[in-house]
Amino acid sequence: MIKLLYDQFSCQVIHGGTMTESFPVTTGVRQGCLLSPLLFLIVVDWVGKSAYKDPKGIGWTLTTRLEDLEFADDICALSHRFQDAQHQTKSLETVAKQTGLYINAQKTKSMRLNTNQQDCLKIDDSTVEDVQQFTYLGSIVSTSGGTDEDISARKKKAQQVFSMLKPVWRSNALRTSTKLRIFTTNVKSVLLYGSETWRETAASIKSIQTFVNKCLRNILNIRWPNKISNNELWRRTKQQPTTQTIRARKWKWIGHTLRKKTHTLPSKP
Repeated sequence: MIKLLYDQFSCQVIHGGTMTESFPVTTGVRQGCLLSPLLFLIVVDWVGKSAYKDPKGIGWTLTTRLEDLEFADDICALSHRFQDAQHQTKSLETVAKQTGLYINAQKTKSMRLNTNQQDCLKIDDSTVEDVQQFTYLGSIVSTSGGTDEDISARKKKAQQVFSMLKPVWRSNALRTSTKLRIFTTNVKSVLLYGSETWRETAASIKSIQTFVNKCLRNILNIRWPNKISNNELWRRTKQQPTTQTIRARKWKWIGHTLRKKTHTLPSKP
C-alpha cells in the first residue's frame, strides 16, 4: 500500500513567482495526506512491539512492565539498569532499520536517576548525550522530579508570545474585552500548557500569578504610580486567580482519566 501511495511521487515548488521543474520526492509524506500518518503510526507500533519481546522496562504492575512512552515519532524508553537500556536501544535500532526508519543519535538524549553507572549509551557507534533534563511533548522532564524547570520554561515562552503581540495591546482600534480574549487564547494557553500535571507550590503559584498580573496591568495600561489591588484587577478583566484555573484543569484531566477503560495505560494506578 505504501509503495503504491508514493510510487513515482513528484512535486513542484513556486519560487520567485514561477513554477520549478518537477522533481521526485524520496522522503517525507504527502502534504495533507490523511493516510500517511496512520500508516506511520502502524509501523512505529509494530516496531515497538517487535523490539520489546523480552520485557526489560520499569515495573508497572505486579505482572507487567512499561517499556516506553510513544507519541508519533517521540519515543521515551524506560529502564532500571544501563544494560537493559542499551539492549532496548539496540533492539529498537535493529527492528526499525527493517522498515527504513533510523534513530538520530544527535537528537537522542539519556537521563540517569540514582545511579553510578557512567558507561555511555551507544546508537550505531555514536554516543548519546547525557543530560539533566529534556523536553518531551512540550514539557520539561528533569532529574529533580519537580516542575520548577517546566514552569520557568512556560513563563519564558508566554513572555515571548506576549511581546510579539505588543502591537495588539497598544492598539486603540481594539476593545479591552477583545484584547483579554486574545490574551487568554494566545498567552495564557501557552503559560498553562501541561499545568494539569504540575506539582503546585506556594512559590510556583505566586510566580505564575505575578506574571499574569503584570500582563493584565500592561493590557489595561496601568503604569506606576497608578495602583490597583489584585482583586480589583481581576474584577476589571473578569479573570480568576491562576490557582483556580489550574485546579479546574486538573479536575477535568482527572475526570478524563477516570472515564478511560480499565485496561488502558492512563487508568493504571
